[in-house]
Amino acid sequence: MLHLRAIALREIKLGFRNPWAYSFMALFALFSLALLLIQSQAGMSGYTSTTGTMINLILYLLPLMTLLLGSFSLTSEKEEGGWRLLSSFSLRTHSYIWGKYVGLAVVLLVIVSIGFGLSGAAGALFGRGFELQAYGRFLLFSALIIFLFLGISVLLGAFCRNRWQALTYGVGVWFFFILGWPTILIAVLGFLPYLWIKPALVALIFFNPAELNRLFLIVKMGGGSILGPEYYQWVEWIRQPSGSFVFAGVCGLWVLAYVELATWIWERGRRRE
Repeated sequence: MLHLRAIALREIKLGFRNPWAYSFMALFALFSLALLLIQSQAGMSGYTSTTGTMINLILYLLPLMTLLLGSFSLTSEKEEGGWRLLSSFSLRTHSYIWGKYVGLAVVLLVIVSIGFGLSGAAGALFGRGFELQAYGRFLLFSALIIFLFLGISVLLGAFCRNRWQALTYGVGVWFFFILGWPTILIAVLGFLPYLWIKPALVALIFFNPAELNRLFLIVKMGGGSILGPEYYQWVEWIRQPSGSFVFAGVCGLWVLAYVELATWIWERGRRRE
């Protein structure tokens, strides 16, 4: 635990020295202020076209930011020799990877919080701020996106040998989950018999953290009716009291599976050295 804490604190210091972090912080702050302008022209109560636009904008920016910062953090250790120095001490791979994950999560959460904080302060100043409930939901939505995609980024960092390779795979994963997912989903479901479409749709959604979070937020904001009859079962179980616990369990399994797999890959590479 001491080693994990030390690695996490080291990662936080390195994260805020990284110019990439400040670039993304400025971009996310600008993005949040743009959302404030959108919100000033339309209401934020319940699910509307405006909130749908906000969800999509968050999904375009935040996963890519998380994938790049997370994977670059690990691959830079390989390229610059930082890992070789740390591995000379009695440091377990498990503590190292989880320490990286915790430290990166803190850095990314601070970036997102500053972005939303600036928009909230500007809104309060001009009397056109977000509703507190909507603000909390979007902040929670962003945090969950960070936690889930950070697990994927840690796995990419353990697998890739350098930052260029991490950049290529990171953009590819982002394109698959964010931009290409609707087309891929339609193509896959088109080959299935009609009776298999609904069960397959439910099962496939669990493999995409971005889509899973998006559907959960839409239903919680009262927009489940726009999803169509194919998602009726989703709307029902999410609305139930146990729906939030099931969702939290699925998110926890996502993070645990990817970080532990990254630990296993990193440990294999350590033994070969």
